[in-house]
Amino acid sequence: MTIQQLEYIVAVDKYRHFINAAKSCNITQSTLSSMIQKLEIELDVIIFDRTSHPIKPTPIGEKVINQAKIILFNASQLKEMILDERTKGEGQIRLGIIPTIATYILPKLFKEILFNYPDIGINVSELQTSNIISKLLRAELDMAILATPIMQDDLLEIPLYYERFIAYISPLEKLYTQKEIVSATMPLDNMWVLQEGHCFRNQVLNFCKQNSDFKPIYEAGSINTLIKIVDQNKGYTIIPELHIDMLSSEQKEHLRPLISPQIVREISLVVRKDYVRETLLNHIVEIIKTIIPENMLDQRLKKYRIRL
Repeated sequence: MTIQQLEYIVAVDKYRHFINAAKSCNITQSTLSSMIQKLEIELDVIIFDRTSHPIKPTPIGEKVINQAKIILFNASQLKEMILDERTKGEGQIRLGIIPTIATYILPKLFKEILFNYPDIGINVSELQTSNIISKLLRAELDMAILATPIMQDDLLEIPLYYERFIAYISPLEKLYTQKEIVSATMPLDNMWVLQEGHCFRNQVLNFCKQNSDFKPIYEAGSINTLIKIVDQNKGYTIIPELHIDMLSSEQKEHLRPLISPQIVREISLVVRKDYVRETLLNHIVEIIKTIIPENMLDQRLKKYRIRL
């Protein structure tokens, strides 16, 4: 039984004529007759007396048609409710975000929501990627900002921006004399990294040789900690592009671009595929566009509104 079949029997009841009912439904008469016949077989009843002129419902058919009208009304109410949810620009958002993005996004995100979107309430959880994915799948989060792709069939990834990785090197390190660092041959000696579980760590090590044997002296919990370690010791680390503005002029002298290949991470807004609050989602996207430099934004994000 389908909504279409119910619409067809209501149309025949209205016009008492198969051809006219088919025209009103924008289908052929044979298609309409076939679909109604399939419904009659499924319900094991005869809905219309085809021997009468004009056609009229059988006694049981009248009951089926009356119930069909109720179902169609409720279906239309459901569509209107979904449309209202899509266009509603207010309400609560449960947002997940990974630590290596939170530092650059959250301060301005909170400020924008507070001053420009007072009808939006937001609750943010800073979590590692695996925990965020689990909570999204269990509908414990509404949306998340994290590095993608994550390859989950039930989740929708909306690319926001692309961020380069940059080497931050101590003047005491041999690499310091190089103007560019070849990422495919980056030495693991004296490299400071984030703790296990950070996708940023995995992305960096994927470009290094023999990373399976890599045993760092210390694994930090934040990019800031890594930079302080390099500043007060020798060695080097890898930082995301958005962290550059947080460095002093002196610290910026320690930066070196990564090449061959250039390491870039994709950052996306991720929601469940059954998420419907389109306007609320677009409000968050618009805020992100004011935070991230234009040259880093996904090209589609510059031109189009997100459609769910």
